[in-house]
Amino acid sequence: MNRTRVVSSGQDRVMAAAVELGIEIDVRAFPAGTKTADDAAAAIGCDVSQIVKSLVFVVDQEPVVVLIGGADRLDEGRLAAVAEGVTVRRATPDEVRHHTGFPVGGVPPIGHATQLRCFLDDALLSQPVVWAAAGTPTHVLAASPDSLAEAAGARIATMRQSRDHQRAVGHRQRS
Repeated sequence: MNRTRVVSSGQDRVMAAAVELGIEIDVRAFPAGTKTADDAAAAIGCDVSQIVKSLVFVVDQEPVVVLIGGADRLDEGRLAAVAEGVTVRRATPDEVRHHTGFPVGGVPPIGHATQLRCFLDDALLSQPVVWAAAGTPTHVLAASPDSLAEAAGARIATMRQSRDHQRAVGHRQRS
């Protein structure tokens, strides 16, 4: 018997997940790519604070997803505290693809290959609309931050580094 395996594209999987979760999203393609938050904001024509970075970290051997604004950096200590863990490290690209089913640069907030705990930085809730990767580095989705948090099953907390910490780290790196 000859079987044909149907492989859906990343954005198709994200749109199917949105329907299943009951979230209304608007998916758009940007052929030039939206790999970085700055690239995405420029392509979309929005502020970088409206961009959602979907980051995969490993907390005490458990992969988790962190949704944080494009202009912000994750405070790993805050993640450890909120996730009730001790050790935190960034997931490798292979781990990201294995656990989410998506490549780095295209990881969406929903539709992952495995069920992952999710954490959303509370600053995103101040935006009327946020934009996140939609399964590929060339597709993005728009959604309200509240509906995105609910669909992702995200725990909401302050996850970003303070501006003072970001300035201090930046100063040390330039010195």
